[in-house]
Amino acid sequence: MLADPKVESQLRQLGFGYRAKYLHQTAVQICQKENEKWLDNLRNPESPVLGQKVGTAGEMQPGGRAGYRAAHGELLALQGVGPKVADCVCLMGLGWGEAVPVDTHVWQIAQRDYKFGKGKHSSLTKATYDAVGDRFRSLWGKEAGWAHSVLFTADLRVFSERPSAKMGVKTIKTEGEDLAIDATLASGLVAGTKTEVVETKVKRELEADRQDGSAILKTNTRAKRRKHL
Repeated sequence: MLADPKVESQLRQLGFGYRAKYLHQTAVQICQKENEKWLDNLRNPESPVLGQKVGTAGEMQPGGRAGYRAAHGELLALQGVGPKVADCVCLMGLGWGEAVPVDTHVWQIAQRDYKFGKGKHSSLTKATYDAVGDRFRSLWGKEAGWAHSVLFTADLRVFSERPSAKMGVKTIKTEGEDLAIDATLASGLVAGTKTEVVETKVKRELEADRQDGSAILKTNTRAKRRKHL
């Protein structure tokens, strides 16, 4: 068990660093709770553990449903747990989809793409943290946390620089012209002509909707039409 006195040193040996102390102390705190189902009771009743009946979680509010706010507050009382960690647990462990873990990266995304002006939010304070979460919840409601996770991942350099999946485009060579068309249509549209793969181009565009600040990722194929002289 993580509450065992030997766990902290073992976690340090495994490379958990300063987190080892917090993990151990948090486990001790949870084990000392009088209600052994304390953590389960923080779950979203709409996302119960296996074998439990689905319940209702109440009306959505700008700051999230009452159950989410209560769970978040309970988690903050644990050793070493801050707002972001509490929101990660709420989102990924307790089924509260409106939980939005905010860090400087997410704050920058909100400013750049979703009309979250700096104004009084010049640094990532508690007020700024809550305001960013509220902004995302106003856009995506009960799924704001998962939408945030997609945006966060897509914005990471390791993913943004990864080549897009190729959408096959073949150039069909005819006597008069070269016409690049969708590979799925090539054989049916130009039956009997010689075909040769000349180039595949994929253009990824991130378009911002100026009406509501949402972003749409579109993948388009670019077709070239070239005349022979």
